[in-house]
Amino acid sequence: MKHPAAIRRFLGLIFHARIMRPDDANIAGNVHGGTILKMIEEAGAIISTRHCNSQSGDKCVTALARVERTDFLSPMSIGEVGHVSAEITYTSKRSVEVQVDVMAENILTGAKRLTNRATLWYVPLSLNNVDKVIEVPPIQYGKKEQEEEGRKRYENQKLERLETRHRNGEIIRPVINPEPYTVGYSQSSLIHLVGPSDCTLHGYVHGGVTMKLMDEVAGIVAARHCKTNIVTASVDAINFHRKIRKGCLVTVSGRMTFTSNKSMEIEVFVDADTVIGDNPELYRAVSAFFTYVSLSKDAKPLPVPQLVLETEEEKKRFEEGKGRYLQTKAKRQMQAHSLTQQ
Repeated sequence: MKHPAAIRRFLGLIFHARIMRPDDANIAGNVHGGTILKMIEEAGAIISTRHCNSQSGDKCVTALARVERTDFLSPMSIGEVGHVSAEITYTSKRSVEVQVDVMAENILTGAKRLTNRATLWYVPLSLNNVDKVIEVPPIQYGKKEQEEEGRKRYENQKLERLETRHRNGEIIRPVINPEPYTVGYSQSSLIHLVGPSDCTLHGYVHGGVTMKLMDEVAGIVAARHCKTNIVTASVDAINFHRKIRKGCLVTVSGRMTFTSNKSMEIEVFVDADTVIGDNPELYRAVSAFFTYVSLSKDAKPLPVPQLVLETEEEKKRFEEGKGRYLQTKAKRQMQAHSLTQQ
């Protein structure tokens, strides 16, 4: 019989690896950010579902509620091996926090580098009743401070999810004969019919499938704007407001909100249309901001064409994007400064 501590370690860590194929990447050979996000979410779903089924009671499958801001530190390439590791870092009564790291390995030299680190939040839903959120088994913390820090992160993400939900509802509409470098010129949409292979045991879409579609649309917006090779640089918090059921039509829409000299911010919405059934409904399911950079053929950063603003609403969104950009830049400078002081 396994010792309880050994069981906790087994439940608390998972590892997965696979080689990156041509269909995972863009024309320049860089792996799509959406592919990596899907791998991250799969790891998070496995470990959180495994943990929530480690005690007697209702069996469940966890649903993704939120992905915190995640930076793509280094592009992954075709032929490299992506190593994904996941660990549960905090549990509240009804949710699980998972940290996922992604490493890229050159299998010819054995060299590895960190490409991505993400924090995800899941809620466990009963297999017998999808509207029932079951209680999460607690984890043991090495130090009391770890639990306190986790509780602060939990309260912050709960508040931010609520604030984001309140500002949702706007629809991206097509623009006739838009001028180059305007918001309307690069905005894009994708329509996808949710099939069985997209879904969990409950019949709702995997969070990783949704994030992959979002990255695809954001990438199209970025490529249309600058007409160069582009890669995902970071993703702001992704909030999953409502579940998307099998058979729904989802419309994934993206538009440029802000440009700096070297980066582009794209706002992405996912709207679900319940076309099957007696009570059809169109609702906002997911929202996030993606940041892209433009790269030359030798993977060097290129200047980004500046966004041409035409309306007061576009100017307002631009200033909000600029605020997020400056806030992130300030955080990075503080982190770099703290490292130099160590």
